[in-house]
Amino acid sequence: MAKWLLLFASFTGFSGVALGAFAAHGLRNKLADNLLNAFQTGVHYQLWHTMALIGVALLLLRFPESGLFKATGVLFALGILLFSGSLYLLALTGISKLGMVTPMGGLTWLIAWGCFAAGIWRSL
Repeated sequence: MAKWLLLFASFTGFSGVALGAFAAHGLRNKLADNLLNAFQTGVHYQLWHTMALIGVALLLLRFPESGLFKATGVLFALGILLFSGSLYLLALTGISKLGMVTPMGGLTWLIAWGCFAAGIWRSL
């Protein structure tokens, strides 16, 4: 599981940097400020949770049987797709209904952080 989470983190780290550069250089004069801000928010949260995902994957190398750390990793990854992905699509398409997906990604991350806390409590 740790290998897959680290591979996913490699993808989200790479794509986060690429999307940040795209926003700064390719979208700056093409999107309204609020949509550009939404896109950049997606990038920031993607990169922060990529780092968190790497940390959880490394913990899984030490505690490979921890169901809570496994759940944390899956939920961090899902949150990246839901939260950041919905913001990217919202900014690029202007379809405001996509904004309804974003809070689900945020909730997924909150649950992940709760699983992480419980996993730490049980493991250390």
